[in-house]
Amino acid sequence: MRKHRVLRAPGGLSLRLDVRAVIVVVLLLLAALAASVVLIGTGDFPIPVGDVVRTLLGDGNAGQEFIVNELRLPRVLVGLLVGASLGLGGALFQAVTRNPLGSPDVLGLGQGATAGALVMIVLFSGSAAQVTLGALVGGLATGLAIYLLAWKRGVHGYRLVLVGIGVSAIVTAVNGYLLTVSDIVDAARALVWMTGSLNGRDWDQVRPLLVLCAVLVPLVLAGGRGLRMMEMGDDVSHALGVRVERVRALLMVAAVLLVATATAAAGPVGFVSLTAPQLARRLTRSPGPNLLPSLCMGAALLVTADWASQRAFGADQLPVGVVTGVLGGGYLLWLLVAERRAGRI
Repeated sequence: MRKHRVLRAPGGLSLRLDVRAVIVVVLLLLAALAASVVLIGTGDFPIPVGDVVRTLLGDGNAGQEFIVNELRLPRVLVGLLVGASLGLGGALFQAVTRNPLGSPDVLGLGQGATAGALVMIVLFSGSAAQVTLGALVGGLATGLAIYLLAWKRGVHGYRLVLVGIGVSAIVTAVNGYLLTVSDIVDAARALVWMTGSLNGRDWDQVRPLLVLCAVLVPLVLAGGRGLRMMEMGDDVSHALGVRVERVRALLMVAAVLLVATATAAAGPVGFVSLTAPQLARRLTRSPGPNLLPSLCMGAALLVTADWASQRAFGADQLPVGVVTGVLGGGYLLWLLVAERRAGRI
């Protein structure tokens, strides 16, 4: 039996809490914060953890304050926000499609954002801000195309996945063409962006991510009840008063915005949106969408992967997208084998 607690407010409102899920969320938050502090102290000029904490609290010397607050803290905040956005976006897509493979990586949203960025780099030699805007527009356009192509008196989960795989293949081919027609300088710049990296991130990337998360995360969490009902099937959800297509469309728009903005900020960091929801579900052992645990897991995964890349290869030598790609690719193979053995594919 799972342990739950019911919190009752004076106005008659009540909230049912899964004790294990709450513990998992708290532990993941602590892990993300601990990894962030360690990551801030890692680099060509290492800073002890105690000095990092004192500097963050405003008690460091001038040199430490510059390194921590101006150079490393924005990078870590971008990592936390990008990981959280990818984890939450992946959980939304997997819940909507009711398929563990229904993540933005498989559906092609990352490739769509990459196409938008490549257009700005290759055709217009755009600035960093223009590349970010192009990635955001490309991700949104790809998400809209997938939804419209998958629509047939509603959106079925497996149909959405199959359409997404097809769109992903087309957009990947377009990306390859854009690279072949670009000059060597633009191609090199594009390849660096396509790897997915937190190098050189500053407060200009932090602010839009922070605003988007502040707006979308509460809205998505508020829609978690309808999403849990939708996992029982559209007919049951309708009977319980859930406007299925409306909720599904709104949550997909939120997921596309989260993933596209994260990709625009850090490039297509692979497999975080695929693995974070699944790992969170295994830790909580909860059958629901696990939105908040997935958010925390994504943040912890990305900053930990960035720390691992710096410790293993030195600062700025191995982009974090390479680490998440290697680990996530292995996890995807394991997931495919497990799904086949279970008879689901």
